[in-house]
Amino acid sequence: MNKAFTLVSWTVFIVCLILSLNLKAQSDEAVLKAVYKTSLTNGMSYQWLDYLSNTIGGRLSGSTNAELAVQYTKQELEKLGLDKVWLQPVMVPKWVRGQKEMGYFETNGQLNKVNICALGGSVATPNGGLKAEVLEVATYKDLEKLGEESIKGKIVFINKSWEQELINTFQAYGGCASERYRGAAEAAKFGAVGTIVRSLSSRQDDYPHTGSMSYGDLPVEQRIPSAAISTNDAVKLSEALKKDPSLKFFFEMSCEKFDDVLSYNVIGEITGNEFPNEYIIVGGHLDSWDLGDGAHDDGAGVVQSMDVLRLLKESGVRPKRSIRVVLFMNEENGLRGGRKYAEVAKEKGEKHIFALESDAGGFTPRGFSFDCSDLMFSKIETWKPLFKPYLIHYFEKGGSGADIGPLKNDNIVLAGLRPDSQRYFDHHHAANDTFEHVNKRELELGAATMAALVYLVDKYGAETITDQQEIKD
Repeated sequence: MNKAFTLVSWTVFIVCLILSLNLKAQSDEAVLKAVYKTSLTNGMSYQWLDYLSNTIGGRLSGSTNAELAVQYTKQELEKLGLDKVWLQPVMVPKWVRGQKEMGYFETNGQLNKVNICALGGSVATPNGGLKAEVLEVATYKDLEKLGEESIKGKIVFINKSWEQELINTFQAYGGCASERYRGAAEAAKFGAVGTIVRSLSSRQDDYPHTGSMSYGDLPVEQRIPSAAISTNDAVKLSEALKKDPSLKFFFEMSCEKFDDVLSYNVIGEITGNEFPNEYIIVGGHLDSWDLGDGAHDDGAGVVQSMDVLRLLKESGVRPKRSIRVVLFMNEENGLRGGRKYAEVAKEKGEKHIFALESDAGGFTPRGFSFDCSDLMFSKIETWKPLFKPYLIHYFEKGGSGADIGPLKNDNIVLAGLRPDSQRYFDHHHAANDTFEHVNKRELELGAATMAALVYLVDKYGAETITDQQEIKD
């Protein structure tokens, strides 16, 4: 028995040694080639996403589906043979949409049905719905000029359209997002009874796009219902108002907010063999909105992040530093998961040197944006030629991701995967954010691209200006 055990032990040792020597002898080009080949010929991300989307479905924080997703992803990470897999408790908000919303406007005695959906966090309409005259504005900032006399008792229709000329669709989205988030709170201050907000999308279609909104410190009794309207119906409503400024709009919603409930971040780790107390994390958010199945936002980021660790293991990479996949809960309507992870990391004194987030859809990867010092960015740019054979050309300084944002300090580099974004907001927060709109090859290219960057950061480190200045001094 002992001899057999000794023989097995030596065999395992020799195999590991050979793999280690082979990997060291490999060039970075060869490692990246192996990572991309494994992802494209033996990837797991598409299979995992199929289950998340089609078996579990939409995963709104606090819902049963969100908890099913926690258990599923934990089980799948355990199958990978990682060094550690655990759940990190976090309290999250629970908001329920209720019955499907309905809305219409009246013109010349006719009812014109429209496609609407409640914004996340909105209060319900009164029983039986809400009907009132409509006041159209381009932005909530126009309300102060109009005053209470023009607004009181009306439904405010915020019809701010997308800036189509902007190539960066996230910039266009950012230019409209505050209308959705703050519109109801601002309109309520002037006596409005409800708000209807044009969906944040570059496309003209019949899908209303939900998303988070806030009442700020507005007292509960002053809060008014707020809904998104599809871009097609926003155009119809605006045209009808030009002809009949006194038309009335009706909508009915039964959404409800409950007390916070317990949920979890899902975390898996490969422990580093040289610097185990230096952490690199890669992640996406496990929760989604409830209209579709959250395939692009952010099922894609979740499964790509999971596959990063699998791809590194399959390619024979033995990381120097500890690499974690973190599947954050509650990015969509609270960011509780990201804040909790950062809070615990700070309490434990963990040294995070790099964090990469995928939360921009499963489309063809174009590169990365980095939140770091100029000195560190100049180092990262030297890796750019390694990605050129895969048509990954976009390396820019900029934002990273919402969930990794709370980790920001002077000793960490934050990065975001940047896929092609032109179609992302066609699906974002809408009922057509579903599995069939994700291309398998594009998804797998994204997973490989993330794994490649993590490999390079682990191999060469991510020193900050402060670290390198100390070395010079």
